[in-house]
Amino acid sequence: MKRFLVSTSGGDCPGLNAVIRGIVKRAAQEKEEIEILGSIQAYNGILWEPTEVKLLDEQTVKGIHYQGGTIIETTNKGGPFAWPIFDKKNNEWTYVDRSDEMIRKLQYMNVDGVISIGGDGSQRISQQLYEKGLDIVGVPKTIDNDLSATDFTFGFQTAVQIATEAIDKLMTTAASHNRTFILEVMGRDTGWIALHAAIAGGADVCLIPEIPYDINKVIEKLNSKYKKGRGSAIIVVAEGAHSIDGDQSSELSKEVGYTNARLGGIAYHVGQQIRETGYEYDIRETILGHLQRGGIPIAYDRVLATQFGVKAFELVNTKQFGRMVAYQHPDIISVPLTEAIGRMNFVQEDSDIMKTAKGVGISFGD
Repeated sequence: MKRFLVSTSGGDCPGLNAVIRGIVKRAAQEKEEIEILGSIQAYNGILWEPTEVKLLDEQTVKGIHYQGGTIIETTNKGGPFAWPIFDKKNNEWTYVDRSDEMIRKLQYMNVDGVISIGGDGSQRISQQLYEKGLDIVGVPKTIDNDLSATDFTFGFQTAVQIATEAIDKLMTTAASHNRTFILEVMGRDTGWIALHAAIAGGADVCLIPEIPYDINKVIEKLNSKYKKGRGSAIIVVAEGAHSIDGDQSSELSKEVGYTNARLGGIAYHVGQQIRETGYEYDIRETILGHLQRGGIPIAYDRVLATQFGVKAFELVNTKQFGRMVAYQHPDIISVPLTEAIGRMNFVQEDSDIMKTAKGVGISFGD
Protein backbone atom coordinates (compact mmCIF):
# COMPACT_ATOMS: atom_id res chain seq x y z
CA MET A 1 0.00 0.00 0.00
CA LYS A 2 1.14 3.52 -0.80
CA ARG A 3 0.50 6.37 1.62
CA PHE A 4 0.60 10.08 0.76
CA LEU A 5 0.08 13.07 3.02
CA VAL A 6 -1.62 16.36 2.08
CA SER A 7 -0.98 19.68 3.80
CA THR A 8 -2.68 23.07 3.31
CA SER A 9 -0.71 26.03 4.64
CA GLY A 10 -0.74 29.81 4.51
CA GLY A 11 -3.95 31.79 4.13
CA ASP A 12 -7.13 29.99 3.14
CA CYS A 13 -8.30 30.31 -0.44
CA PRO A 14 -11.40 29.42 -2.49
CA GLY A 15 -10.67 26.08 -4.17
CA LEU A 16 -8.50 24.42 -1.53
CA ASN A 17 -11.10 21.74 -0.94
CA ALA A 18 -11.42 21.13 -4.68
CA VAL A 19 -7.67 20.37 -4.80
CA ILE A 20 -7.99 17.93 -1.91
CA ARG A 21 -10.96 16.26 -3.60
CA GLY A 22 -9.04 16.06 -6.91
CA ILE A 23 -6.15 14.27 -5.18
CA VAL A 24 -8.40 11.76 -3.45
CA LYS A 25 -10.63 11.09 -6.46
CA ARG A 26 -7.61 10.55 -8.70
CA ALA A 27 -6.03 8.18 -6.18
CA ALA A 28 -9.27 6.16 -6.13
CA GLN A 29 -8.84 5.39 -9.83
CA GLU A 30 -5.67 3.37 -9.21
CA LYS A 31 -5.89 -0.41 -8.96
CA GLU A 32 -3.40 -0.61 -6.11
CA GLU A 33 -4.39 0.38 -2.58
CA ILE A 34 -3.53 4.01 -1.83
CA GLU A 35 -4.17 5.91 1.37
CA ILE A 36 -4.38 9.71 1.50
CA LEU A 37 -3.87 11.43 4.84
CA GLY A 38 -4.47 15.08 5.66
CA SER A 39 -2.27 16.84 8.19
CA ILE A 40 -4.35 19.16 10.35
CA GLN A 41 -3.31 22.84 10.27
CA ALA A 42 -0.45 22.41 7.81
CA TYR A 43 2.48 20.57 9.40
CA ASN A 44 1.19 21.19 12.91
CA GLY A 45 -0.71 17.92 12.71
CA ILE A 46 2.56 16.04 12.30
CA LEU A 47 4.52 18.02 14.88
CA TRP A 48 1.86 17.98 17.57
CA GLU A 49 1.81 15.30 20.22
CA PRO A 50 -0.32 13.35 19.73
CA THR A 51 -0.20 13.49 15.94
CA GLU A 52 -3.37 14.84 14.35
CA VAL A 53 -4.05 13.59 10.84
CA LYS A 54 -7.26 12.80 8.99
CA LEU A 55 -7.98 9.94 6.60
CA LEU A 56 -9.16 11.38 3.30
CA ASP A 57 -11.28 9.00 1.23
CA GLU A 58 -14.06 9.42 -1.31
CA GLN A 59 -16.70 9.67 1.40
CA THR A 60 -14.71 12.32 3.29
CA VAL A 61 -14.35 14.55 0.22
CA LYS A 62 -17.85 14.07 -1.13
CA GLY A 63 -19.33 17.46 -2.03
CA ILE A 64 -16.45 19.55 -0.66
CA HIS A 65 -15.47 21.05 -4.04
CA TYR A 66 -17.93 23.93 -3.65
CA GLN A 67 -17.06 24.65 -0.02
CA GLY A 68 -14.70 27.46 0.93
CA GLY A 69 -11.79 27.02 3.31
CA THR A 70 -10.10 23.68 3.83
CA ILE A 71 -11.41 20.60 5.65
CA ILE A 72 -7.92 19.93 7.05
CA GLU A 73 -7.52 23.53 8.28
CA THR A 74 -4.51 25.76 7.70
CA THR A 75 -2.10 28.12 9.43
CA ASN A 76 0.36 30.81 8.39
CA LYS A 77 2.29 30.83 11.66
CA GLY A 78 5.42 28.97 12.65
CA GLY A 79 6.30 25.84 10.70
CA PRO A 80 8.85 23.04 10.87
CA PHE A 81 11.82 25.41 10.52
CA ALA A 82 10.51 28.00 12.99
CA TRP A 83 8.46 26.23 15.64
CA PRO A 84 7.46 28.72 18.38
CA ILE A 85 8.36 27.80 21.98
CA PHE A 86 7.74 30.03 24.99
CA ASP A 87 10.84 30.64 27.09
CA LYS A 88 9.46 31.00 30.62
CA LYS A 89 12.83 32.02 32.03
CA ASN A 90 13.16 35.04 29.75
CA ASN A 91 9.39 35.50 29.28
CA GLU A 92 9.63 35.52 25.50
CA TRP A 93 8.93 33.41 22.44
CA THR A 94 11.80 31.67 20.69
CA TYR A 95 11.86 29.50 17.56
CA VAL A 96 13.43 26.10 16.99
CA ASP A 97 14.04 23.98 13.88
CA ARG A 98 11.99 20.75 14.05
CA SER A 99 12.28 19.83 10.37
CA ASP A 100 14.51 16.77 10.92
CA GLU A 101 12.17 15.52 13.63
CA MET A 102 9.16 15.95 11.32
CA ILE A 103 10.84 14.08 8.46
CA ARG A 104 11.71 11.18 10.78
CA LYS A 105 8.12 11.08 11.98
CA LEU A 106 6.80 10.96 8.42
CA GLN A 107 9.18 8.10 7.69
CA TYR A 108 7.96 6.28 10.80
CA MET A 109 4.37 6.78 9.53
CA ASN A 110 5.39 5.15 6.22
CA VAL A 111 4.45 8.25 4.22
CA ASP A 112 5.66 7.79 0.63
CA GLY A 113 5.25 11.41 -0.40
CA VAL A 114 3.87 14.79 0.67
CA ILE A 115 1.69 17.20 -1.29
CA SER A 116 2.06 20.75 0.03
CA ILE A 117 -0.67 23.15 -1.05
CA GLY A 118 0.47 26.69 -0.36
CA GLY A 119 1.81 29.98 -1.63
CA ASP A 120 5.29 31.39 -2.06
CA GLY A 121 6.31 31.02 1.59
CA SER A 122 4.92 27.49 1.81
CA GLN A 123 6.75 26.40 -1.33
CA ARG A 124 10.01 27.83 -0.01
CA ILE A 125 9.53 25.51 2.96
CA SER A 126 8.77 22.67 0.49
CA GLN A 127 12.09 23.29 -1.25
CA GLN A 128 13.96 23.31 2.07
CA LEU A 129 12.33 20.03 3.06
CA TYR A 130 13.11 18.52 -0.33
CA GLU A 131 16.77 19.49 0.09
CA LYS A 132 16.69 17.66 3.43
CA GLY A 133 15.49 14.51 1.71
CA LEU A 134 11.69 14.68 2.03
CA ASP A 135 9.78 13.42 -1.02
CA ILE A 136 7.47 16.34 -1.69
CA VAL A 137 5.60 18.17 -4.45
CA GLY A 138 3.91 21.56 -4.33
CA VAL A 139 0.56 22.96 -5.43
CA PRO A 140 0.44 26.77 -5.85
CA LYS A 141 -2.17 28.55 -3.74
CA THR A 142 -2.46 32.32 -3.62
CA ILE A 143 -5.34 34.62 -4.45
CA ASP A 144 -2.74 37.30 -5.27
CA ASN A 145 -1.69 35.31 -8.40
CA ASP A 146 1.92 36.28 -7.63
CA LEU A 147 3.76 33.07 -8.59
CA SER A 148 5.50 33.50 -11.94
CA ALA A 149 5.73 29.79 -12.79
CA THR A 150 1.98 29.47 -13.31
CA ASP A 151 -0.34 31.58 -15.49
CA PHE A 152 -3.05 31.56 -12.83
CA THR A 153 -3.56 30.23 -9.34
CA PHE A 154 -6.91 28.92 -8.13
CA GLY A 155 -8.81 31.34 -5.90
CA PHE A 156 -7.65 34.39 -7.84
CA GLN A 157 -10.65 34.52 -10.16
CA THR A 158 -13.03 34.13 -7.22
CA ALA A 159 -11.31 37.01 -5.40
CA VAL A 160 -11.60 39.14 -8.53
CA GLN A 161 -15.29 38.28 -8.82
CA ILE A 162 -15.93 39.31 -5.22
CA ALA A 163 -14.01 42.57 -5.71
CA THR A 164 -15.88 43.28 -8.95
CA GLU A 165 -19.25 42.73 -7.28
CA ALA A 166 -18.18 45.16 -4.56
CA ILE A 167 -17.37 47.80 -7.20
CA ASP A 168 -20.74 47.19 -8.85
CA LYS A 169 -22.48 47.89 -5.55
CA LEU A 170 -20.38 50.93 -4.74
CA MET A 171 -21.07 52.40 -8.20
CA THR A 172 -24.76 52.87 -7.47
CA THR A 173 -24.33 54.47 -4.07
CA ALA A 174 -21.49 56.65 -5.37
CA ALA A 175 -23.71 57.95 -8.17
CA SER A 176 -26.64 58.49 -5.81
CA HIS A 177 -24.58 60.62 -3.40
CA ASN A 178 -22.09 62.18 -5.85
CA ARG A 179 -19.31 60.58 -3.83
CA THR A 180 -15.88 59.13 -4.40
CA PHE A 181 -15.40 55.61 -3.07
CA ILE A 182 -12.07 53.96 -2.31
CA LEU A 183 -12.14 50.15 -2.33
CA GLU A 184 -9.17 48.37 -0.77
CA VAL A 185 -8.48 44.84 -2.00
CA MET A 186 -5.79 42.29 -1.25
CA GLY A 187 -2.43 42.36 -2.99
CA ARG A 188 0.66 42.53 -0.79
CA ASP A 189 3.32 42.76 -3.49
CA THR A 190 1.34 42.56 -6.71
CA GLY A 191 -1.75 44.30 -8.04
CA TRP A 192 -3.45 41.58 -10.05
CA ILE A 193 -6.73 41.55 -8.09
CA ALA A 194 -6.98 45.34 -8.14
CA LEU A 195 -6.15 45.53 -11.84
CA HIS A 196 -8.60 42.87 -13.00
CA ALA A 197 -11.38 44.15 -10.73
CA ALA A 198 -10.82 47.74 -11.85
CA ILE A 199 -11.23 46.76 -15.50
CA ALA A 200 -14.20 44.47 -14.88
CA GLY A 201 -15.94 46.93 -12.57
CA GLY A 202 -15.23 50.10 -14.55
CA ALA A 203 -13.17 51.88 -11.87
CA ASP A 204 -11.58 55.24 -12.59
CA VAL A 205 -8.34 54.86 -10.62
CA CYS A 206 -6.33 51.73 -9.79
CA LEU A 207 -3.38 51.91 -7.39
CA ILE A 208 -1.05 48.91 -7.28
CA PRO A 209 2.28 48.07 -5.58
CA GLU A 210 4.18 47.96 -8.87
CA ILE A 211 3.46 51.63 -9.71
CA PRO A 212 4.05 54.19 -6.92
CA TYR A 213 1.33 56.80 -7.31
CA ASP A 214 1.41 60.59 -7.39
CA ILE A 215 -1.59 61.87 -5.45
CA ASN A 216 -1.79 64.93 -7.70
CA LYS A 217 -2.28 62.66 -10.72
CA VAL A 218 -5.02 60.85 -8.82
CA ILE A 219 -6.75 64.15 -8.02
CA GLU A 220 -6.54 65.16 -11.67
CA LYS A 221 -8.40 62.03 -12.72
CA LEU A 222 -11.01 62.35 -9.95
CA ASN A 223 -11.82 65.96 -10.79
CA SER A 224 -12.45 64.95 -14.41
CA LYS A 225 -15.33 62.77 -13.17
CA TYR A 226 -17.29 65.75 -11.79
CA LYS A 227 -19.06 68.55 -13.63
CA LYS A 228 -20.76 71.45 -11.85
CA GLY A 229 -20.46 69.64 -8.52
CA ARG A 230 -22.11 66.44 -9.68
CA GLY A 231 -20.55 63.10 -10.53
CA SER A 232 -18.87 60.11 -8.87
CA ALA A 233 -15.65 58.14 -8.93
CA ILE A 234 -14.30 54.75 -7.88
CA ILE A 235 -10.73 54.08 -6.76
CA VAL A 236 -9.49 50.50 -6.37
CA VAL A 237 -6.32 50.19 -4.31
CA ALA A 238 -4.26 47.08 -3.53
CA GLU A 239 -3.27 46.79 0.13
CA GLY A 240 0.43 46.97 -0.77
CA ALA A 241 0.19 50.15 -2.85
CA HIS A 242 2.22 53.20 -1.88
CA SER A 243 2.84 56.75 -3.07
CA ILE A 244 6.02 57.94 -4.77
CA ASP A 245 7.20 59.43 -1.46
CA GLY A 246 5.71 56.95 1.02
CA ASP A 247 5.85 53.42 2.35
CA GLN A 248 3.22 50.69 2.45
CA SER A 249 0.54 51.10 5.10
CA SER A 250 1.47 48.32 7.52
CA GLU A 251 2.29 47.37 11.09
CA LEU A 252 4.25 44.57 12.71
CA SER A 253 2.09 41.66 13.81
CA LYS A 254 2.06 40.69 17.47
CA GLU A 255 0.80 37.20 16.68
CA VAL A 256 3.22 34.45 17.67
CA GLY A 257 4.80 32.81 14.64
CA TYR A 258 3.46 35.30 12.09
CA THR A 259 6.49 36.95 10.46
CA ASN A 260 4.94 39.11 7.71
CA ALA A 261 4.09 42.75 8.26
CA ARG A 262 0.31 43.15 8.54
CA LEU A 263 -0.87 45.30 5.65
CA GLY A 264 -4.12 47.21 5.53
CA GLY A 265 -5.50 50.69 5.88
CA ILE A 266 -4.10 52.09 2.64
CA ALA A 267 -7.66 53.08 1.64
CA TYR A 268 -7.88 55.42 4.63
CA HIS A 269 -4.38 56.74 3.94
CA VAL A 270 -5.26 57.53 0.33
CA GLY A 271 -8.51 59.12 1.48
CA GLN A 272 -6.64 61.36 3.89
CA GLN A 273 -4.11 62.32 1.22
CA ILE A 274 -6.95 63.31 -1.11
CA ARG A 275 -8.72 65.38 1.57
CA GLU A 276 -5.52 67.23 2.40
CA THR A 277 -5.35 68.57 -1.17
CA GLY A 278 -8.64 70.39 -0.61
CA TYR A 279 -10.72 67.93 -2.65
CA GLU A 280 -14.30 69.17 -2.36
CA TYR A 281 -16.30 65.98 -2.80
CA ASP A 282 -17.31 63.41 -0.20
CA ILE A 283 -15.05 60.38 0.16
CA ARG A 284 -15.89 57.00 1.68
CA GLU A 285 -13.58 54.01 2.19
CA THR A 286 -14.40 50.29 2.04
CA ILE A 287 -11.98 47.47 2.91
CA LEU A 288 -12.96 44.05 1.58
CA GLY A 289 -10.37 42.17 3.63
CA HIS A 290 -10.98 38.47 4.17
CA LEU A 291 -14.26 38.49 2.26
CA GLN A 292 -12.07 37.92 -0.81
CA ARG A 293 -10.68 34.67 0.58
CA GLY A 294 -13.83 33.05 1.90
CA GLY A 295 -16.93 31.45 0.51
CA ILE A 296 -17.80 29.41 -2.55
CA PRO A 297 -15.21 29.24 -5.37
CA ILE A 298 -16.48 30.10 -8.83
CA ALA A 299 -16.54 27.38 -11.49
CA TYR A 300 -13.23 28.43 -13.06
CA ASP A 301 -11.38 27.99 -9.77
CA ARG A 302 -13.06 24.65 -9.06
CA VAL A 303 -11.90 23.33 -12.43
CA LEU A 304 -8.34 24.65 -12.08
CA ALA A 305 -8.07 23.39 -8.50
CA THR A 306 -9.27 19.94 -9.54
CA GLN A 307 -6.71 19.87 -12.36
CA PHE A 308 -3.98 20.80 -9.88
CA GLY A 309 -5.08 18.06 -7.48
CA VAL A 310 -5.09 15.37 -10.15
CA LYS A 311 -1.67 16.45 -11.42
CA ALA A 312 -0.21 16.59 -7.90
CA PHE A 313 -1.26 13.01 -7.22
CA GLU A 314 0.25 11.83 -10.48
CA LEU A 315 3.55 13.51 -9.56
CA VAL A 316 3.86 11.84 -6.15
CA ASN A 317 2.60 8.52 -7.48
CA THR A 318 5.32 8.49 -10.17
CA LYS A 319 7.97 9.82 -7.75
CA GLN A 320 8.49 13.14 -9.53
CA PHE A 321 9.43 14.97 -6.35
CA GLY A 322 10.86 18.44 -5.86
CA ARG A 323 8.39 19.90 -8.35
CA MET A 324 5.33 22.16 -8.28
CA VAL A 325 2.16 21.87 -10.35
CA ALA A 326 1.66 24.80 -12.73
CA TYR A 327 -0.78 26.01 -15.36
CA GLN A 328 0.84 27.24 -18.55
CA HIS A 329 -1.94 27.65 -21.05
CA PRO A 330 -3.36 25.34 -22.19
CA ASP A 331 -1.50 22.68 -20.20
CA ILE A 332 -1.20 21.58 -16.60
CA ILE A 333 2.50 20.89 -16.16
CA SER A 334 5.08 20.76 -13.39
CA VAL A 335 8.16 22.89 -12.76
CA PRO A 336 11.07 22.53 -10.31
CA LEU A 337 10.30 24.10 -6.93
CA THR A 338 13.39 26.27 -7.37
CA GLU A 339 11.83 27.78 -10.50
CA ALA A 340 8.48 28.20 -8.78
CA ILE A 341 9.91 30.34 -5.97
CA GLY A 342 12.60 32.05 -8.02
CA ARG A 343 10.67 35.05 -9.31
CA MET A 344 7.48 36.83 -8.31
CA ASN A 345 4.77 37.49 -10.89
CA PHE A 346 4.60 41.28 -11.00
CA VAL A 347 2.25 43.33 -13.14
CA GLN A 348 4.32 44.64 -16.04
CA GLU A 349 3.62 48.20 -17.15
CA ASP A 350 4.03 47.28 -20.83
CA SER A 351 1.75 44.22 -20.66
CA ASP A 352 -1.39 43.91 -22.78
CA ILE A 353 -3.69 44.04 -19.77
CA MET A 354 -2.11 47.30 -18.60
CA LYS A 355 -2.54 48.69 -22.10
CA THR A 356 -6.19 47.65 -21.92
CA ALA A 357 -6.67 49.36 -18.56
CA LYS A 358 -5.07 52.58 -19.72
CA GLY A 359 -6.92 52.28 -23.03
CA VAL A 360 -10.25 52.59 -21.20
CA GLY A 361 -9.00 55.56 -19.20
CA ILE A 362 -8.04 54.00 -15.86
CA SER A 363 -5.44 56.12 -14.05
CA PHE A 364 -2.65 54.50 -12.05
CA GLY A 365 -1.53 57.76 -10.54
CA ASP A 366 1.58 57.85 -12.71
